[in-house]
Amino acid sequence: MATPTLIKVRGYHLDLYGHVNNARYLEFLEEARWALLEEYGGVQWYAERELALVVSRIDIRYKRPATMGDELLIHTRLATLGEKDGVIEQRIVRQDNGKLVAEAEVTFAVLHPREQGAQSLVGELGERLRRLQYAVEGA
Repeated sequence: MATPTLIKVRGYHLDLYGHVNNARYLEFLEEARWALLEEYGGVQWYAERELALVVSRIDIRYKRPATMGDELLIHTRLATLGEKDGVIEQRIVRQDNGKLVAEAEVTFAVLHPREQGAQSLVGELGERLRRLQYAVEGA
């Protein structure tokens, strides 16, 4: 099971109202996706093949604000894998009480710099990505 990513809310994450700025959630979610990929996907494997996972869409639903000092757990897993894209589900919860702060669906594709369009998610690439599908921990 994947280890959730822990983020502590700092002053520079906040907007004028003392809440985490909406743009910061994008960074929190990205940090958790990188952590998942490092844990289950083998970042080096992608780098050696010049493959890049790129985001094509993000849908974030904010449920409650996070504020200074909150410790947030981000649970991340691959939800679906299609022919040329996939969807990663992410949930941000407060560590102290488990309350949902935000949830997101992130659509991605895999690109290669010398090939046109998204790569087919089959073979070894598909198998590596499928490892992320079972990486869920208590979310």
